[in-house]
Amino acid sequence: MNSRNYVDKSAVEAAKRAALIVIAALALTLPLQSQQSAQQSPTDPLTIVLDDGPPAVPSSSPGTSDPQQTAPALSGQSPAPNSDRILTGTFFHRFAQFYSQDWEGTNPAGPSETKRGLPPALDSPPFPFSDWGYGGAPDIGAPDGNTYPLMSALNLETSRTKVYGWLAGSFNFSTSAKNTFPVSYDIFPNKIELNQAVVYIERLPDTVQAGHFDWGYHVTGFYGIDYRFTTAKGYFSEQLLQSNKQYGFDPVLEYFDLYFPVKDGLNIRIGRFLSVPGIEAQLAPNNYNMTHSLLYTIDPFTDTGALASLKLNKQWMVQFGVSGSHDVALWTDDAKASGIFCLNYSTASNRDNFYGCANGINDGKYAYNNLQDYDFTWYHKFNSKWHIATEAWYMYERDVPNVAGNVAYPIKPELGANGAFCAAGQLRCTAPEYAIANYINREVTSKFMFGFRSDLLNDKKGQRTGIVGKYTENTFYLTRYIGTTVMIRPELRFDHSWDREGYNNGTARNQLFFGMDVIYRF
Repeated sequence: MNSRNYVDKSAVEAAKRAALIVIAALALTLPLQSQQSAQQSPTDPLTIVLDDGPPAVPSSSPGTSDPQQTAPALSGQSPAPNSDRILTGTFFHRFAQFYSQDWEGTNPAGPSETKRGLPPALDSPPFPFSDWGYGGAPDIGAPDGNTYPLMSALNLETSRTKVYGWLAGSFNFSTSAKNTFPVSYDIFPNKIELNQAVVYIERLPDTVQAGHFDWGYHVTGFYGIDYRFTTAKGYFSEQLLQSNKQYGFDPVLEYFDLYFPVKDGLNIRIGRFLSVPGIEAQLAPNNYNMTHSLLYTIDPFTDTGALASLKLNKQWMVQFGVSGSHDVALWTDDAKASGIFCLNYSTASNRDNFYGCANGINDGKYAYNNLQDYDFTWYHKFNSKWHIATEAWYMYERDVPNVAGNVAYPIKPELGANGAFCAAGQLRCTAPEYAIANYINREVTSKFMFGFRSDLLNDKKGQRTGIVGKYTENTFYLTRYIGTTVMIRPELRFDHSWDREGYNNGTARNQLFFGMDVIYRF
């Protein structure tokens, strides 16, 4: 019996102890309410009664570029009770005062404007978004009521153009010593790392009004170890494809938004934008937890092209566009005209949302990440505390070079684009894969949530992971907010490869992982 099939017990115990320490530390940061408050607590037997300050106002406008990838708004939590809550002094004084008031829950609320459309589905925080997600457009009908520490310190809270961002660092412990992939983004085991240092410059179009044309734009500067999962060929890609640098820079998003008052709103996005479907996002604050699902790790990340999002009414939206295929610049040899078509529907109660996309569709022939991606997402809200998010996709590429070593004179794959493990004698073959992931999430307070993710990936020809077979992962995670500007996210995760040794560079079937990231927003 091969001992490499089993998780090292000492590492498992160390991971468990670390998890318990962090969970206990988080619990200590949540003081209990008075006995009187406890007597008035809800009857939900799973409700933990905690005093976390005034409840957060659900975000009704995106803090970033795409609603399914929207970070919580930094808009304060309650109106300032008196004038001494106004920021005063020098830039540095105002900057520090914003954080002090944010952590106390006494920042003035951001500008108030009614959202046009269905009401927000979730509270944000503690969840990373308030509206069910769709990509490639701002949240049409939602106002931009966000305020940020940097903009407030500059006395520019009312500016349409906003500059903001975050720093995200993490540490992890893993039973793998060489590599944790296909865990992402923390593929380097047993390290402390800077995942992301991100700056946004953006102007959101005014999509609340339905009377005139408006416009917006967005530019992102992105640095850290996570760049290897956002890199597109032709955008500074030599850092990864030629040098394989641990840290790198990527301009992940650069686009213009053109808004027209057609139906319930038409937005046309032109430039480089995030791949349209999906629950998860490249940007750290916009996810439920620290690591990504297997499903997300190997699907497309960004597209360059044009996408029209037409909101037919409060419940229906249709999207159609063209890109140069996935994760490539238009000026590269791999660029191919590719179609995008999506349909989004929410029930009248907004308890359910269904989002289907055919993404990057062309002849499907082998090129850099030329994935033919058919994706479906379903969100369901049980009540004000519980909801689930489920995503499934099927992808493939045709004519992928055979790297199985069972053919004479094999074709060399393109740099950075894996080959497939084809049948003996085949120079090329079709490489398909499918995946499904489910999240179940529970809001405890306006600053604390927990959840559980289950995930299955079948990489049928090994073209996406480098090792053929089925993979599963199960992850338990917590998110604790300090104000709206600091997020602490510990998690405990177990991965298994069912058909062969798929972890630790192909030497182990199992992997236990404990990690935590801290996100500081400015």
